[in-house]
Amino acid sequence: MEIPGRIKWIDETKAFGANGFRKRELVITTDEQYPQHILVEFTQDKCDLLNSFGIGEAVKISINLRGREWVNPQGELKYFNSIQGWKIDRIGPPQYGYQAPPPQQNYQGTGSAVDDYQQRQNQPQQNTPPKEEEHDDLPF
Repeated sequence: MEIPGRIKWIDETKAFGANGFRKRELVITTDEQYPQHILVEFTQDKCDLLNSFGIGEAVKISINLRGREWVNPQGELKYFNSIQGWKIDRIGPPQYGYQAPPPQQNYQGTGSAVDDYQQRQNQPQQNTPPKEEEHDDLPF
């Protein structure tokens, strides 16, 4: 699977245990009508793949979905999921320090939800009643 989007956050590499297990986390924000902020973890030698990337860069991350089960000390069976990255590619030229595009005088949709939102923020406010926010039923 692949996830395209912009890098929102990159953590430092962390080592765990006596064997030196390494893990590095990244959050990518998808570019869709309802952008998602997805945590992707890179482990062991894949941590070094993130060294040449910066916040705000447009990337495509190749991932594997992982699931495991665990029995807690009370004997209850639990399930956990993780998203593991194994490859990351730039979409377009490298950017070190993302900057928003300059404000547009006349709003015209670009097809990119992030760019459209940024352009709308720079437009004069119209006297329209505020929209009611949609509420999802997600517990988090």
